[in-house]
Amino acid sequence: MDLLKRSISRLALKPSVDSELDGKPHINEDEYVDFRSDDIEDPTNWSKARKWYITAVVMFVSMNGNISSSITAGTTKSLTEDFDISPVAAQLPMTLFLLGYCAGPLIFGTLSEFYGRRWIFYITFLLYLCFTCLTAWPPNFGSLLVGRFLAACFASGPATIAPAILVDLWDKCERCKPMSILCCGGWVGPALGTVISGFLQLKRDWRWGIYVCLWLGAFSIPLMLTIPETHSPTILTQRASQCREQGHDVHSEGEASKPKLLQLYKIALTRPWIMLFDIISFLCCLYFCVIFALQFMLFSIFPIVFRDMRGWNAGVSQLPILGQIIGPIIGLFITFEYSSRRKKKADLGKDMAPEDHMVLAMVGGVGFPIFMLWLSWSAQYNSVHWIVPTIGGTLLSTSLFLIHVACFSYIVDTYADYAASVMAANMVARCASSAGAPLFTTQMFNALGIGGGGSLIAGVGTLLAVTPFLFYHYGHKIRAKSKYAQS
Repeated sequence: MDLLKRSISRLALKPSVDSELDGKPHINEDEYVDFRSDDIEDPTNWSKARKWYITAVVMFVSMNGNISSSITAGTTKSLTEDFDISPVAAQLPMTLFLLGYCAGPLIFGTLSEFYGRRWIFYITFLLYLCFTCLTAWPPNFGSLLVGRFLAACFASGPATIAPAILVDLWDKCERCKPMSILCCGGWVGPALGTVISGFLQLKRDWRWGIYVCLWLGAFSIPLMLTIPETHSPTILTQRASQCREQGHDVHSEGEASKPKLLQLYKIALTRPWIMLFDIISFLCCLYFCVIFALQFMLFSIFPIVFRDMRGWNAGVSQLPILGQIIGPIIGLFITFEYSSRRKKKADLGKDMAPEDHMVLAMVGGVGFPIFMLWLSWSAQYNSVHWIVPTIGGTLLSTSLFLIHVACFSYIVDTYADYAASVMAANMVARCASSAGAPLFTTQMFNALGIGGGGSLIAGVGTLLAVTPFLFYHYGHKIRAKSKYAQS
């Protein structure tokens, strides 16, 4: 019982911390309550083991929404039979889920800055499970779509708050590895959902995909309850309140400068769109839209290649999508190695420019069109062994993952205080582009052929491959002219 109380109570209520509050609270030069240099409540002072545990739990819980996003991708046949709808309409549960994801960056990110990360994370995840539960037994197809949209709105809460939690925990030099792991979860989740749903289609129906999401969510709840508050202003506000109860007349800086919630939302709903058209933000957003749309297009491309063209069954035809899991994991190891080299560079006192991140994007940008052509033209002919397009798809996902991690890190380092607004606009744009992808992919590749359709996408990738090279060589000049970027 004591362990449960320690898990679900805020960190400041633990005995080891209560003893610190018996004395005079630490006041900074501005006369506000602040952390001591070795303060146990300061998230940046927590042990590496605890930081990695929180990182792993946050990634696992936020992956619930990623898996759920594509859990209907492989069961479109049972959806068409149950609701008497067209194959295109059967893609709408995935499309509506991806559109619902747009709510997170504009709503829940702001709430987490106002009320702290922990309870917004808890509440949104539990509401996601409630609406997911309702989608398991809908009276009609319209109810299923509404339920999927609302479930996604709340699933976007943990997905949006997760990066903020990692920023709270890790300093700038250490942040690349945990952020890469979180990004990897965002790529693995949808691929895993597609493979699971493909095998469920063989013996079960689309409802069993929803059941899997509910079982995974139920397992995640006890883990989620161990996530502490990591938002420093919120922790200091709670500490100041506790100190006042003990007779100390003190306040936190957050209490003194805290804007009204309405003012925060005015900023949250307008600033992302203003910053979207800053040149760095706009080009990164364009890249994000293409690679995330392609990620969900692949979930339709592989069934065309292996189920329709080669005659594999609904489950086995989804197995090549496992390459979309292996690819990001390969990219993760590449990112780790590059991050270690950057840290050694920083330890030697050398300058660390945001443009250093673009090295990974340059590698991924060159690989994108090459491996897209490999995948599409090897898949065009049934005489080519199935492993050839599968390897091409794996290396393609590695390239896309490297672009994602590099651009994500570049935005965070370039915009600093405005990074949340830039990422909010980017997340809305990429979710919207991903939502439309499943609706036209089958028709596009049936009309152009696998090789022709893949060549079209490779052409777009070739044009965008210039972007990381542009930023690497001229990024510092572009930042100097920007109103928002750090120069």
